[in-house]
Amino acid sequence: MNNPISDLRRIAILSVHSSPLHQPGTGDSGGMNVYIAETAKVLARQNIEIEIFTRATSIDEADVTELAPGVTVRHIQAGPFEGLRKEDLPAQLCAVTAGVLRAEASQHIGYYDLIHSHYWLSGQVGWIAQERWDVPLVHTMHTMARVKNLQMSEDDRPEPAIREIGEEQVVHAADRLVANTEAEAKELVELYDAIPDKVRVVHPGVDLTMFTPGDRQEARIRLGIPQDAVLLLFVGRIQPLKAPDVLLKAASELLKMQPQLRSKLIVAVCGGPSGTGLENSNSLADLADELGIRECVRFVPPLGRDGLIHWFRSANITVVPSYSESFGLVALESQACGTPVIAAHVGGLPTAVASEARDYLVRGHNPVDWANMIAKVLADTSLADRLGQAGLLHAAHFGWESTANSLLEVYQEAVTERRRPR
Repeated sequence: MNNPISDLRRIAILSVHSSPLHQPGTGDSGGMNVYIAETAKVLARQNIEIEIFTRATSIDEADVTELAPGVTVRHIQAGPFEGLRKEDLPAQLCAVTAGVLRAEASQHIGYYDLIHSHYWLSGQVGWIAQERWDVPLVHTMHTMARVKNLQMSEDDRPEPAIREIGEEQVVHAADRLVANTEAEAKELVELYDAIPDKVRVVHPGVDLTMFTPGDRQEARIRLGIPQDAVLLLFVGRIQPLKAPDVLLKAASELLKMQPQLRSKLIVAVCGGPSGTGLENSNSLADLADELGIRECVRFVPPLGRDGLIHWFRSANITVVPSYSESFGLVALESQACGTPVIAAHVGGLPTAVASEARDYLVRGHNPVDWANMIAKVLADTSLADRLGQAGLLHAAHFGWESTANSLLEVYQEAVTERRRPR
């Protein structure tokens, strides 16, 4: 694959609070980790060196680790290795910035051609490096405080003012802002006064060689799931924002409507506690007990993609009930496996799901509404098949190569603009 930007040699990617080497689905690791790792690998195959900077979280991590050919991860020591919450990281940004600048200072002038920062914490570091190195800063928010605060659940905490201010600063400093969807681009403009001409929409992708349809019977045998089971699947971090509790409450309502399902129903929750979910890591199990459905619920620890595909292939429906999603990679991965998705009508999910499935997006988080939608799809096998096939065709348009090539176009714009005489 030829590099369409022949003079772009080396990119610094900043991912301060979460490493692309970490397992998605636990802690602060999620879709952003996948996004960074997958696009970096594609860019490297186009003869661009990629260096990813992240905060060290273990004494056992090497200073520099190869993620893939042409992609290295640099671990910056800043604060204690373990036990530091994401909310505590603003106090360590000075140390992270010093580590990033030190890496460049040991090289020749002009070592990096561009910075791409992910999440507002990284944007703060990128803002300083941008001025020091005189290179363009491209920034991707992934999530935004003002959006989350508008859409959060009743039992969640609002994002602090320091984050809102920090995000606003990065929006105004960046040469280009990459939004996952048109909806996110609109939010950047309306909520953060972003300059529309600096905002570009680049859809995330999915590994179409990994997430593929497979035999449900074989997948269920592998996982020890009965062939006649009705399997509802949740994949993601266990925290109020992702709303796994909505699925459990919907399952309870579903059993009230169809008590004969109790012997067959399995609600699989695949992921680990994160964010405010860490404060009571047993909250979902307690809720299942309270609802009287504990025997129907299986808690599955975070899995790599090799394990995750078997759950997608086994499921009757993947449920994505989030209060906020900048895109929704889980929905895309499920569809790439041919499994129908019922998702919340929020954020990027209307873009992530196939157009045929958008009538089945659920507005709001009333468990009865979710139970009714789940029951509707379960009752009509031809509908489930149509949704699965439509999702499969939809996902085929979202390969990581397309995402990376679109990013390269954004990088080219930023570099060209920065190099114009001022």
